[in-house]
Amino acid sequence: MSTATDRLTDSLYRLGWAGVKKLPQPAAERLGRRIADVAWKRRGKGVSRLEANLARVVPDASEAYLRQLSRAGMRSYMRYWMESFRLPAYSERQLLDSVHIHDMDRLTDGLASDRGVLLALPHMGNWDLAGAWVVTETKTPFTTVVERLKPESLYDRFVAYREGLGMEVLPHAGGSAFGTLARRLRAGGFVCLVADRDLSSSGVDVKFFGETARMPAGPAMLAQQTGALLMPVTLWYDGTSVMKGRVHPPVEVPEHGSRREKSAAMTQVVADVFAAGIAEHPEDWHMLQRFWLSDLEPREGTG
Repeated sequence: MSTATDRLTDSLYRLGWAGVKKLPQPAAERLGRRIADVAWKRRGKGVSRLEANLARVVPDASEAYLRQLSRAGMRSYMRYWMESFRLPAYSERQLLDSVHIHDMDRLTDGLASDRGVLLALPHMGNWDLAGAWVVTETKTPFTTVVERLKPESLYDRFVAYREGLGMEVLPHAGGSAFGTLARRLRAGGFVCLVADRDLSSSGVDVKFFGETARMPAGPAMLAQQTGALLMPVTLWYDGTSVMKGRVHPPVEVPEHGSRREKSAAMTQVVADVFAAGIAEHPEDWHMLQRFWLSDLEPREGTG
């Protein structure tokens, strides 16, 4: 049964999708910056956590610089939402002109190989915009997994939104998603997963900016089991209307070790690529939740 809070949350998202997509881009950008600045000045839990996470990424930063960085981070985060609300109204030309991906040939060559391709991304930039762009650019749909949200009507809205962009969407809850992803990859398909924050109890520990964090083992396990190419991708904004990104080289499967050991080694490589991209553009890492194990509650940290 939905609560009053659930219904209010769903109504706000519905109004966002209905209203913001009608705004001209400059007006939507101004609105996003205004909302971000108000949220930043209020210093709620999300802003405080973002700032604490950024302190790990930029350990030598002064308090003043961290405040500046967290403000830029909130503006980047709200740019994600403004773009996402407007994305269903983009023309094909507008969509293609909104993104530039470096080393795109790695992806297109991988898709042409019929081995199957799995892209792993952190919560950087706008992964929905990148997903819509890559479907349009390559004429190749992909499969992804999303976290089940509450209320259920909000989750349904997110699924419909992403399916409208050309994605096959699977719920994160339940074990069937892994099997479906494996079948898609064995058939030479295309999978994209946001893979910096573990939402299960089966993640692996990695070193991330000098401390231990837990990241999902799924991408590495899928690459091992299916022979698919696992490629990390990083995204960022550079102050223009065009989002940038880079497709990084495929992560090799180690020759020796158990399946778990191989997954851990591959996930560490992915983590290192993510860390390098985040270090270059820390304001575009939208991590407003607890991330490192030392910050998690004991029941979360131990799985």
